Amino acid sequence: MRVQGQRYGRGMGRLLGAIAAAAAALGITTWLRAPASARRTPAGQAALERAVALVDRELAADLELMTMFDQTRQAFVLENGQFLAEGAVIQREAAAAFAFVADVYARIPAVETSMERRGPAGSIPLEDELVVHEWEGDAREAQRVLRAALTQAPASRWSVLYDRLRARLPSR
Repeated sequence: MRVQGQRYGRGMGRLLGAIAAAAAALGITTWLRAPASARRTPAGQAALERAVALVDRELAADLELMTMFDQTRQAFVLENGQFLAEGAVIQREAAAAFAFVADVYARIPAVETSMERRGPAGSIPLEDELVVHEWEGDAREAQRVLRAALTQAPASRWSVLYDRLRARLPSR
């Protein structure tokens, strides 16, 4: 009888150990899936909606100027005032979107210079035309990124941890 009790005891210990390991794994998984930061406050969401609307409208105006440039080949000065005024709100409330949009706005001087540069007979060099068209595509993508940021849930702890670990890996 004692031999059976010992085997039963070891089996029960293994079962309890497996249950404890499963509970720990479930707890870690739940913690990793939780948001890394708090959800936006209603005031933060309202400020972000206002900032995104203003910057989106400004990008739309810049894209209209790019269309006019394609038709007339006349250089235009692109707008950036709304992004300068509202960028801090976007950075605070939607950091990932801010990084992309800030890059688009940082390239405006190069785009304006490319629009002004002329080759023989008033033509625009191919390299400059590529700079202009690349910026135009990125500006359209910036609009999509900003609009998506309005409904995006906060990043999970897992995605933040993954991004940090990936940043430490050497790039190819």
